[in-house]
Amino acid sequence: RMETDCNPMELPNNTAFEEDSDYRDFEGTDVKDMRLEAEAVVNDVLFAVSNMFVSKTLPCAEDVAYINVETRERNRYCLELTEAGLRVVAYNFDQTDDRLQTPYHETVYSLLDSLSPAYREVFGNALLQRLEALKKENQS
Repeated sequence: RMETDCNPMELPNNTAFEEDSDYRDFEGTDVKDMRLEAEAVVNDVLFAVSNMFVSKTLPCAEDVAYINVETRERNRYCLELTEAGLRVVAYNFDQTDDRLQTPYHETVYSLLDSLSPAYREVFGNALLQRLEALKKENQS
C-alpha cells in the first residue's frame, strides 16, 4: 500500500495536548532545573564568599539563571549561568550589561578563582582541612 501525505484538514482540531497537565509540568521542570542548578552553585561556594544568592529580580528561564555574588573583597557581580557555563554580566547585583564581553567559565570555582584572591585562600584552606580530616580517618 502506498503512503500518502496527511492532509492537515483531516486532522482533528484538538489542543488538549497543550492543556494536558503532564505536559505543562514537564515544561516547567526545565525552568526549575536551571534555578536548582544555580541554587546548587550557591550552596557549593557560599562559605568562601561574603554573600551569594540566586537573583529574584532577573528572570530565570529554561536556559539561564542569574546569581549575585559579593566577594570577600566586597566586589559585587551578577553572574549568568547557562549551559555554556558561568560568566560575569554586570558589576552589581541584579543587573546585566550587554556591552560586557566576559569569558565563560566551566565551573564556579574557576570563575571565583579568577575574581577573588580571598576566595582562593578560603577555598584552599577548606580543602586542606578536609584532606587532613580524611588523613586522620584513614590512620585510625
